[in-house]
Amino acid sequence: MSTLLAVVLGYLLVTLAIGYAAYRRTAGTAEDYFLGGRKTRTFVLFMALFGTNVTPFLLLGIPGVAYHAGVGEFGRNAAIIALGIPLSFYLIGYPAYLAARRIGAITPAELYRERFASPAVGVVMFIAYFVYTLPYMVTAVLGVGITMSVLTAGAVSQAVGAALILLITIGYTALGGMRATMWTNVFQGTVFMGFLLLLFVIVAGDLGGLSAATERVRAVAPALLGKGSMPEYAPGKWLSWGLGISLTVVAFPHIFVRLLAARDSAALKNVCRVYPLVLLVAWLPAVMFGVWAAVEFPGLVGKASDRVFPLLVERHTGELLQGVALAGVMAAVMSTLDAQALTLSSMLTRDVLRPLVRVGERGEVALGRLFIVVLAVIVYCVVLREPASIFDIAEFSFSGYVTLVPALYLGLRWRRCTAAGAIASIVAGNAALLLARLDVLPALGLLPVAHGLVAAIVFGVGVSLVTPPTPKAVADRVLAPIEAVFGRE
Repeated sequence: MSTLLAVVLGYLLVTLAIGYAAYRRTAGTAEDYFLGGRKTRTFVLFMALFGTNVTPFLLLGIPGVAYHAGVGEFGRNAAIIALGIPLSFYLIGYPAYLAARRIGAITPAELYRERFASPAVGVVMFIAYFVYTLPYMVTAVLGVGITMSVLTAGAVSQAVGAALILLITIGYTALGGMRATMWTNVFQGTVFMGFLLLLFVIVAGDLGGLSAATERVRAVAPALLGKGSMPEYAPGKWLSWGLGISLTVVAFPHIFVRLLAARDSAALKNVCRVYPLVLLVAWLPAVMFGVWAAVEFPGLVGKASDRVFPLLVERHTGELLQGVALAGVMAAVMSTLDAQALTLSSMLTRDVLRPLVRVGERGEVALGRLFIVVLAVIVYCVVLREPASIFDIAEFSFSGYVTLVPALYLGLRWRRCTAAGAIASIVAGNAALLLARLDVLPALGLLPVAHGLVAAIVFGVGVSLVTPPTPKAVADRVLAPIEAVFGRE
């Protein structure tokens, strides 16, 4: 136990030291605090995006689902997102970067507010982002609590583990802003990826190698090695899930903001080239952990399968590596949690409070720091209620983010898109998503996210066509730098 805690303490001290160093470099301006001065180069940008995108959904949620669904979970997720995410970065993230850099926008809500000269668009976007980001933050904190409780045999409770991760993450984020989150993401991503691959090798070796491990699964649970007959693998649901999981990432506010922080377009393009390869490498071990755990720990039901990753760590590693494992989970959590907290705080201060109260740039930074602390308290209160499985919570958030994608794309690539159209797209998409989840709308063999996406597109285009266009001068201010690169649509 002492070795495990020493490793974790060492990891936390290094993280805090990096955060403090970033704080010493952070200026008092909103742009520097919330976007790191827009100076992020390729390597740090990639590690920040990758680290932010890698959450307990991958470490705990995917093994938990693969425990029941088998290797088909890799095909249902990894191949699609490896291609879809970089494409969405290029089609939405790159135009957003060009426009935000030209007008000085710091948040996604601010960018679209300026695009339509409509404060209402910014407020609606903030509300949608808050509703879906808060549960996503809960999955991160919940993941650490579960892992810490398992690896310490209950000596550190789930509630204490959750409180610890929140205190550390919120501490360096509130102090150092975007620069602190970026710099720590490099360290956190390295710890996470290194241990993920190391554990894959260790577990496979203990099972006699990949071939022997596969034969063991085939003998005990052969269905896990095929596509199976799970409803999720039906063509309609497979397609709608694939669309959802590949489109949702660019709509994550914490990912979107990191794209705005790039130093130049070359950094963004380099990230798009490398991202697919690293994602595939990360997803394969996550899926196989779940498949192997089904043989080693049979009988887990429902959200109990969220524990398979720490259970594998506990069985196949000693105390030293268990400490590294816990640090790896904490790294995955902190690299996402810090970005989410910072992004929501920036949108609250700039898109909701700024039009109402004049506080100046230093005041915005102070309010941002205060909101980060308040947000942490809210997240912790939800975690204590022990909500649904990590995968189920993440699916709820991911589906909601997808309903924002049509407004994000149309707003930057279609001049005829209006403020009313953007708002209608978001509202209708979320309404359709909710009605589909409540089984009010016929499923038609699709997941609810497909209904939300279609409604968002139809209402975004339809309402834009029947409402007055945005004044040319307003649209030009945002769209001119985009059209200079992509042409006009």
